[in-house]
Amino acid sequence: MTLRTALAIAGLILSTALAAAQGFRDRDDPRRGGKPGDFDFYVLSLSWSPTFCDSEAGRRNRSQCGIHERAEFVVHGLWPQYTRGFPSYCGVANRSIPRNALDKAATVYPDERLARYQWEKHGTCSGQGPGEYFADVAQARAKVVIPAEFARPARNLHLTGQEIERAFTTANKGLRADMIGLQCAQNMLKEVRICLSKDVRGFVPCPEVGRSSCRARDIVIPSAR
Repeated sequence: MTLRTALAIAGLILSTALAAAQGFRDRDDPRRGGKPGDFDFYVLSLSWSPTFCDSEAGRRNRSQCGIHERAEFVVHGLWPQYTRGFPSYCGVANRSIPRNALDKAATVYPDERLARYQWEKHGTCSGQGPGEYFADVAQARAKVVIPAEFARPARNLHLTGQEIERAFTTANKGLRADMIGLQCAQNMLKEVRICLSKDVRGFVPCPEVGRSSCRARDIVIPSAR
């Protein structure tokens, strides 16, 4: 076998391996695009504002993290989700968002830019227009009762993931631990993700969301500075 032939065979083997690896990643990645309205359930993502405001992005966001910053959960998004993975950017994003729809979004999102981005990436997969989608966001947020211990704490809280989940399940009838996911930034609580039915009337199990949940033994819930 010549050197040229050996190199050609090695190159073929490498390219095949890379293609296989890429195919595996593609199956695990969220599906860009998708048929609007074709999904299994929603994920309501509630961001703990002080953790966001302590980040580089938060320090640039005066509308959410200005002098009146408060320690509370704010809506990050309402995301159509498959049992495995999720769709995104399902088209019609260039369609203008009516002012009355943005007014509805302003009742739940901390920032209009975030609302516009969430509509483009996630709302376009809902199968609804902007007004109906933002109405569902508001309904989903109203469905969730925030536990009393998270009502603008005066000092940092230190809890386990199980304690945070238990607080939410106690405060919300019908909500179970397998319907919740937690996200952390290092050991600080970043988001609580709660899974809801497509009509946003009830909570639903979501094993994939739970598998990626933060399980730190000491999760810090920072107060506003």
